[in-house]
Amino acid sequence: MGNTRKIIMDMDPGHDDAMALIVAASSPKLEIMAITTVSGNAPVEKTTRNARRICDLIHLQQVPIYKGASRPLLRAPEAAETIHGESGLDGPELSDNPEKTVEKEHAVDAIIHIIEHSESPVTLVPTGPLTNIALALIKEPGIAGNIEEIVLMGGGTFGNWTPAAEFNIYADAEAAKVVFESGISIAMFGLDVTHQALITPEIQQRISTSRHPAGRFVFDLLDFFMEAYKNTFRFEGAPLHDVCTVAYLIDSGMFTMEHVHVGIETRGEYTYGATAVDLLHVTGTEPNVWFAGSLQVDRLWKLIKEAVDSYEK
Repeated sequence: MGNTRKIIMDMDPGHDDAMALIVAASSPKLEIMAITTVSGNAPVEKTTRNARRICDLIHLQQVPIYKGASRPLLRAPEAAETIHGESGLDGPELSDNPEKTVEKEHAVDAIIHIIEHSESPVTLVPTGPLTNIALALIKEPGIAGNIEEIVLMGGGTFGNWTPAAEFNIYADAEAAKVVFESGISIAMFGLDVTHQALITPEIQQRISTSRHPAGRFVFDLLDFFMEAYKNTFRFEGAPLHDVCTVAYLIDSGMFTMEHVHVGIETRGEYTYGATAVDLLHVTGTEPNVWFAGSLQVDRLWKLIKEAVDSYEK
């Protein structure tokens, strides 16, 4: 595939996960080796069905889907029904019986197998809780040597699930701790930057003009997502968190990145799941994360529109 970057998309679809997959699948710069699913925005049975539905929509039949962890490492599962609805992908009309099938192999084993047998390094793109990634690293630590980078959505200097914690990290902070302490290069897209990627009705209209069913899907998806954020957080729009990871892989120049240390809180009574981002380098601890601080928003909307429009061709 030439200079394409090999990626595994580890997801809990999810409206913004769906957008991330639509954008990634449209790009000649990315080769999606697999889609792995995890419990997060909804239980893993639902997130897996949603991944299948999106693949049907964009005719992504050649990429295998593997179902992964049904619960966090230590805690009871969390779900984000207030944001994503009962199905995990409420709003758009989608088939309850997708044609796209799921492989028999567990996602964790698939991640290990793909990385071990890849002739070039693989980039992991987790946009949900980090359970699958942590389990793969625990089961087979040697795969770290063939992982180019982990490009993840999670965390921030403030929270959206608790006052201190963002949902993806809070849902399995123990798994996040494993990943952040793995020594693998990490690019982190937390709430500080993803809240700059705020979809408004005007932006929704701009990027949903394709006559392909993907255009209608995106319009309906964003409609539901914006209403959920308005009702839950009183936002006048909705942040497209997960698509930032894929946008970075396609056009990293739209982001400013800072090399910092990020610690994961797993014991605090009020701060469980918080990401302690050392922006001022006060701890003197070696940086372990490239932290996204700002975004050229118009560049992102242009990228997303081009991705959605590409399905017409």
